[in-house]
Amino acid sequence: MEKVGITTTIPAEIIYAAGMVPVDLNNIFITSENPQGMVEEAEIAGYPRNICAWIKGLYTTVIRSDDINTLVAVTQGDCSNTHALMETLELSGVRVIPFAYPYDRDHDLLKLQMEKLMEAFGVTWQQVKREKERLDQVRQKVWKMDELTWKGNRITGWDNHLYQVSCSDFNGDPEVFAQEMDNFLNGLEKKPALNTGLRLGYIGVPPIVDDMYDYLEERGARVVYNETQRQFTMPFNNEDIVEQYRLYSYPYGIFYRLQDVKEQIKLRQLDGIIHYAQSFCYRQIEDMIVRQKLDVPVLTLEGDKPNKLDARTRMRLDSFVEMLR
Repeated sequence: MEKVGITTTIPAEIIYAAGMVPVDLNNIFITSENPQGMVEEAEIAGYPRNICAWIKGLYTTVIRSDDINTLVAVTQGDCSNTHALMETLELSGVRVIPFAYPYDRDHDLLKLQMEKLMEAFGVTWQQVKREKERLDQVRQKVWKMDELTWKGNRITGWDNHLYQVSCSDFNGDPEVFAQEMDNFLNGLEKKPALNTGLRLGYIGVPPIVDDMYDYLEERGARVVYNETQRQFTMPFNNEDIVEQYRLYSYPYGIFYRLQDVKEQIKLRQLDGIIHYAQSFCYRQIEDMIVRQKLDVPVLTLEGDKPNKLDARTRMRLDSFVEMLR
């Protein structure tokens, strides 16, 4: 089946309805053998150094790919640099289809955007709704995993992150992904209980470093809430697909996002929040609002290129955990 690259979570139901496979470029980039080399390759091609590493990684992912010739790019509600990414990929012959989440979460505008995307892929509402029913069955398994993360003590912050972030494209095969979820959930009884310790929340874009969750758990703290990753799972149980993507908080304003964060802080009894912001991203400015609106301690981390935690970040995490304790 033909693959369609996506720059972030979009209505995957539309692509699956067209008999195609959505591919989240972020996941391909960050799990590659040498993601840092992909960033450098984009810089050699002409991307500036002071541009988000994710954007550079997405560019190289598509350029290196032999089977991704179409890209759905989110022009509003994600990264402002996506516009230039679209143009440089168009220059390389990639078909680019824009998709925009309305800033004010307007239902009619969102429906129009979805209809334009459906027209681009030649599918109907009936086909899309059928795919929603199919994907929701998979999502329910991930909702259960997330619930067991904060209600039980057998799921690590990394596993919680990994399975939820995969719901942007279901790893290209919803049925295989569902089986992986079943195997994971069925194997939980055999796993030893984790140290309960401090309960943390992680908000912001998924991290570009891959050892933060393990590092925290070694120090007696566990992430039991991943904000954006959880949103990728569409945890709303809503039959209206337009409303589903209107409730999805990530592409909208910080005040709407924080409504969900506050609810989850209370529900999951969190001791503190880690707010992650990517270098050179406009979302760093939102940290001002996060700190004023949340009633729990907040540690702000900034990540740049794909790597392990540096010494300075480790020290800051150590100090935060000790302060909470």
